Amino acid sequence: MKITNISNIEAFFKVVDQCKGKVELVTGEGDRLNLKSKLCQYVSLANIFSNGEIPELEVIAHEPEDVNRLVTFMLDGE
Repeated sequence: MKITNISNIEAFFKVVDQCKGKVELVTGEGDRLNLKSKLCQYVSLANIFSNGEIPELEVIAHEPEDVNRLVTFMLDGE
């Protein structure tokens, strides 16, 4: 799923931390980073954060309830 216009990175990672299953960030090269890992969270921020907002991420959530949680975040921003 594509997630766009993340302006509250802290809230985004809080939602990721609440997910029950694996949540992965797909890089431009096709690599998958485990977003539940704090190290990967910092690495992903260093690579894609620009101008205070992340314009678009491709994220794979493996559990349906986690997909719903991420969609709710996109719609509500929290």
